[in-house]
Amino acid sequence: MFHAFHRPRPRLVRPQPHGRRRHRGDAGGGRLLETALLSDDTSVLAFVETHAGDDPAIVTIDAPLTVPNVTGRRLAEAEVGAVFGRFQAAAHPTNRTRLADAAGVVRGEALTQALTARGFVHDPRIPVGLPVRRVVEVYPHPATVALFGLSRTLKYKNKGQAREVMDAAWTALYDHLAALAQADPPLTGLGAHLAVNPATLRGRALKDHEDRTDALLCAYIALYAHRWGLERSEVLGTLEGGYIFTPTLPERWNASRAVEVSS
Repeated sequence: MFHAFHRPRPRLVRPQPHGRRRHRGDAGGGRLLETALLSDDTSVLAFVETHAGDDPAIVTIDAPLTVPNVTGRRLAEAEVGAVFGRFQAAAHPTNRTRLADAAGVVRGEALTQALTARGFVHDPRIPVGLPVRRVVEVYPHPATVALFGLSRTLKYKNKGQAREVMDAAWTALYDHLAALAQADPPLTGLGAHLAVNPATLRGRALKDHEDRTDALLCAYIALYAHRWGLERSEVLGTLEGGYIFTPTLPERWNASRAVEVSS
C-alpha cells in the first residue's frame, strides 16, 4: 500500500490542507483507492493508521524530513539542481531558519518521528518488490521530468502566469497522468480525478486540486520505487544531511544500485 502527502515547499510552519492519496498495488502496478485533504499531522497519522495498520506500506512526503543545517541549503537541493536544473526543476533552499517553528521544530521531522514510532523506517533505499514499511522524502517536479520525458517542468501551479499558460500545462499533465495506466508500473483508478476540469477552478478550489494532484504524483513515486528501486531512481543528498528521492533520467539509470540495496 502506498500513501502520499503533499505539503507545499518550502514552508511548513502554518497548518494547511495537504493532498492525501492512498493506492494499493505491487511491483506489477497499482490502483488509486482514496483521496483526502488533511489539515494537520494528527489527521495524517490517523489516516495512515486506519488504512495501513501494521501492513507493509510506503509513505512518500513532499516536504523536508531531515534538516540539520541552520542556514544555506542542503546537499539535496544542490544535487537536484545539478541534475534537474536545466529542466527548471531545481528545489528551493531548505534550512532550519526557514522551516522551524518558534519551538525549533521542523514539521517534516516531527511527522517522520511519529511514523517511525509506528514502525516505519526512514530510509529511501527501497528494495525492489519487497514488503517494507518506509517513509521517504520526495519532490514531484523532478519526478515529472523523469517520468514523463519533459524538456521542462509543466507550469500548472497558479503562480501568476497567464491563465492560458496554466490551462495548457494542466492539459499536458492530464495526458501524462492518463497514460500512467499503460506505464511500467501502471496506475489505474484516476478517472474521478481526471474528470475535474482545472480550467473551471479558482481560488481555494484550484489550490486544493493542485494539492490532490501533487499527492497523486507522490503516490506514483512510491509505486515506481517499489517496482524499480534505485535502478531507475536516485537518492540525491544523504540520509544524515537531508535527501530527496526521485525517479531519475534514463541516462542515469543504474541497475547496480538496486542490486546493492537488495543484497
